[in-house]
Amino acid sequence: MAVQVAYYAPQAEAAITCNQLQSGLAPCLGFLQGRALVPQCCAGVRSMANAARSPLDRRTACQCLQSAAKTFKGINFGNVAALPAKCGVRLPFKISPTTDCSRVG
Repeated sequence: MAVQVAYYAPQAEAAITCNQLQSGLAPCLGFLQGRALVPQCCAGVRSMANAARSPLDRRTACQCLQSAAKTFKGINFGNVAALPAKCGVRLPFKISPTTDCSRVG
């Protein structure tokens, strides 16, 4: 019976999606490529931080950010790492291509 309950239990899903993150953080692309930081970027960073409440949400955000960073040319990873602090937001993981997202909790 326990096996049946586990089999029919709904799979956990992240509350946030890559599409939501990418659209919310789109105004940050200029800063990540070395241009000025715009207020809309920080609004997106705050929104992401507020949405990433569970460990699954944070892992999803981490993976999405890493994936997105690989698709754009000219990303300054120093600016990527500095972005949360510049926007006054604390994230429970470092935004970096070397972050092991599977360990983000």
